[in-house]
Amino acid sequence: MKTLPHIIERLALDDDALRLVQLTDTHLCRERGGRLLGMDTDHSLQCVIQQLLQERPVTHLVLGTGDLADNGAEAAYARLGDYFAQIPAPSFWLPGNHDARAVMASSEAGAGRLCHEVRAGHWQILLLDSQIPGEVGGRLGASELQRLEQALASAAREGLHTLVCLHHHPVRIGCAWLDEQMVADAEAFFGVLDRFSGVRGVLWGHIHQEVDTYRKQVRLLGSPSTCVQFAPGSEAFKADDKPPGYRWLELRSDGGLETGVSRVLDVRFDVDLASRGYL
Repeated sequence: MKTLPHIIERLALDDDALRLVQLTDTHLCRERGGRLLGMDTDHSLQCVIQQLLQERPVTHLVLGTGDLADNGAEAAYARLGDYFAQIPAPSFWLPGNHDARAVMASSEAGAGRLCHEVRAGHWQILLLDSQIPGEVGGRLGASELQRLEQALASAAREGLHTLVCLHHHPVRIGCAWLDEQMVADAEAFFGVLDRFSGVRGVLWGHIHQEVDTYRKQVRLLGSPSTCVQFAPGSEAFKADDKPPGYRWLELRSDGGLETGVSRVLDVRFDVDLASRGYL
């Protein structure tokens, strides 16, 4: 049973654009300085946040789109809360396959950040739960799809534009090993989205690489990890030498969506490019 509460957070917005940043797949370990494929994930996250603070003087909302703790450790969520608190904006999380949903929900850092819906200005931000406990791949399931449809119907009545966020990718990205892990009920997911013209974008994590494309009029966005990256177009697991980064988004009052990716280019990061995986 999914446990993300159906809570609507309402953010005051005195701007023509809602300015978001996405920090995803942070993979913080139980102990500070823990490593993923040789990379210190605390260090890489701190470098990304430092760059974000320099580049984005105004941020209204921060989204953490899953795999926030590498093995769901409560200590990792506590540290993550401290990292996110460096950014002067509310932040909200959703679970990925590496997260422990119950621990995330009960932790002091995560309890106030798990939310199904955020509204600000002319926008509705939906945070869906695609986690299947104990499995790598994703699925939304009947209850989450019903919740999605109800939320989109509400937004349609109120004239809101919508950005839908989840952890797993709902479309194939051309990496054979990752495409086996995509949202299993993606067809049903898009069946719901297709009935609502106010959906402007779908944003996800999990794939540790950048994707920016369209399906019909909806922008589809995958983003780099704040730590290790995965090589695009790979048949089997393959790490990439691209540096960590984050995605920024500007959601305009008229429904326009501007976005880009920023990577940390002036720091050397260690990564085991010969690794065959880390699951």
